[in-house]
Amino acid sequence: MSAVGVIFSNIHDENVPELSRQRTMGSIPFGGRYRLIDFALSNMVNSGITTVGVITKNNYQSLMDHLGSGKDWDLARKDGGLILLPPYNDEYESLYHNRLEALKGIIGFLNKRTEDYVVLSDCDGICKIDFSDVIAYHEEKQADITLVYHNEKVVKSPYYACLDTDENGRLTDFQINPNIDGIANVYINIMVLNRQYLISIINNAIVHGANSFGRDILAKNVDCLKLYGYELKDYYAGIDSLQTYYAHNLEMLDQQVRNQLFGARDIYTKVKDSAPSKYSETAVVKNSLISDGCVIEGTVENSILFRGVKVEKGAVVKNSIIMQDNVIGKEAQLNAVITDKNVVIRDRRTLSGCAEYPFFIPKGAMV
Repeated sequence: MSAVGVIFSNIHDENVPELSRQRTMGSIPFGGRYRLIDFALSNMVNSGITTVGVITKNNYQSLMDHLGSGKDWDLARKDGGLILLPPYNDEYESLYHNRLEALKGIIGFLNKRTEDYVVLSDCDGICKIDFSDVIAYHEEKQADITLVYHNEKVVKSPYYACLDTDENGRLTDFQINPNIDGIANVYINIMVLNRQYLISIINNAIVHGANSFGRDILAKNVDCLKLYGYELKDYYAGIDSLQTYYAHNLEMLDQQVRNQLFGARDIYTKVKDSAPSKYSETAVVKNSLISDGCVIEGTVENSILFRGVKVEKGAVVKNSIIMQDNVIGKEAQLNAVITDKNVVIRDRRTLSGCAEYPFFIPKGAMV
């Protein structure tokens, strides 16, 4: 198998504006110590892909800080490795507006590579997948494009694309934003195709004025292209709103979900040499994920705390996601709250949301 990876770090920023206002989708924190891009990047590395291009657009300083040279993913290499790709369209020297323009902007990168296949992945999905299996399936079917999908319950949402396949796995239909409320095969924004074939698709699409990979290439060519679906049968979590971000984070408290996601092959992330978390004699912690560097003097239940969080004496944090370097003051009460980084909750404050509408506090705020 010879493949190069391409990750779109910004494509779905508009889905979670609260969290992507100052960062890319790929650098949104998740699960206590990870960023969303860690899952796509780790899946590629674990599948033997040693060259990965990350397409940037805007607000990508935190992404650059997180990825660094790529050494935490074993991608600090002289040939290939981790490559940050510029956000500009070669033709217009402006920011890209869609996936096709983003791909047009990296034609030079694709032309210089020698790998047979390209694995394209977004950052809005959390899963564990072996791309060598997907490529083997792609070769077996002699497919033009192989799309990875997950069979799941769909609640009406403007962000879904769904597909149908025949008994051999070939696509019979590809729908964008379908009016579905039930079980469906949801396309999870991962595809495999031949590198030279991708280059020809991009050039032809731009020449003919196509502006949507999904509508103009996939949906319109179901009958003429050999499009196949590869089903991901293991855990998958798609982030398309603040509510799904909240729900899927709290799913990490389930041991079975953690085993599916973090068992066998590792999910890599940036390593920080933080001190172990400290628990005082007044601390009470139940069913929670506590990252390193935290100081717990109050009560934490059914919550996820990122690195360096301090929960002071008498404070109660329930059903909440507390990001890095937050301070929860004495006797503060938090329920169904998401705090971004560097937030300070003063003493005796009471903040509460609910599962459907978690209460969000932006980065650097003092309440």
